Amino acid sequence: MPELPEVETIRKTLIPLVTDKTIDKIEVYWPKIVKVPDDVENFKLLLEGQTIQRMGRRGKFLLFYFDDVVLISHLRMEGKYRVVPSTEQKEKHTHVIFKFTNGEDLRYNDVRKFGTMHVYPIGQEFESEPLKKLGPEPFDENFTLDYLYEKLKKTVRPIKAALLDQTVVTGLGNIYVDETLFRAQIHPSKKANQLTKKEVERIHDESILTLSDAVEQGGTTIRSYVNGQGEMGMFQQELFVYGQENKECKRCGKLIYKTKVAGRGTHICPDCQKE
Repeated sequence: MPELPEVETIRKTLIPLVTDKTIDKIEVYWPKIVKVPDDVENFKLLLEGQTIQRMGRRGKFLLFYFDDVVLISHLRMEGKYRVVPSTEQKEKHTHVIFKFTNGEDLRYNDVRKFGTMHVYPIGQEFESEPLKKLGPEPFDENFTLDYLYEKLKKTVRPIKAALLDQTVVTGLGNIYVDETLFRAQIHPSKKANQLTKKEVERIHDESILTLSDAVEQGGTTIRSYVNGQGEMGMFQQELFVYGQENKECKRCGKLIYKTKVAGRGTHICPDCQKE
C-alpha cells in the first residue's frame, strides 16, 4: 500500500491543491528519504523557486512536474501528502515540508520512513532509476495479451510472483494481484509458464478491470491510506478475497483462506481457484 489505484487517486486529488503553487522553502527532517541528488542541500536548491506545473504517475510512483525538473515520489507502505496552512503545527511523522509562497505547505508524512524521492531534469525521469526498468501498466497500449503471454512463458515462478514483478507489469501489488487472480479463477501458486493462453487472457483482462474498478472507487483503505484530501478509498467494500480470510466467498460460499505464496500473504477461494 498504496498501489496504482491509490496513487492515481492521490494524483487526481492533489492536482487542484498544488498546481501553479511555487516552492519558497523546503524543510527535510529525515534526509534518507531523498535518494537523488544524494545531498539534501542540492535537493532543496533544485526545487526551491520552482512552480508545480502538473502531476503525473508511473505505476506506483507520483510525479511532480516543475518548471524544468521532476520529483519522483514513492509512498511505499504508509506515505501520505497533505496540503495545510503553514501555521499548522508539524506532526510527529512529517519528514519533508514544501513551503509554498502562498502561505500553504505540502507535507509528506510517513510513519515507516520507507518512502523515497528522486529529482531529475525533465526528460531524464524515464531513463533513470527508479522508473527505467518498469514494465507497462495494465492501462498501457503496450500491455497486450501477446506481451503478457510471452513474458509469462519465460518464467517458472508462481503466477503471483510474476505479476508482482514490476518489470513484467507495473502497478499491481499484493491486494490487486489477489483480486485479479480470484476474478480470473487462477490459483496464485500455479507456475506462470504452465498457464494456457486462455488463462493468461483472463488474467490480462481482469487486471485491467480490477484496477479500473478500484480507481473508480478511490482505491482501497486497509490500514491508513487516504487520498490527497484526507478521504478514504471505498474499494475495500468490493474485495472478493483480500482481507476476507474465514469469510464466505461471495461467489460460491466456501471459506476464503490465507496462505503464503512467493513469501507474500495470499488470499484464496479453494473452490473458485482450484490448485
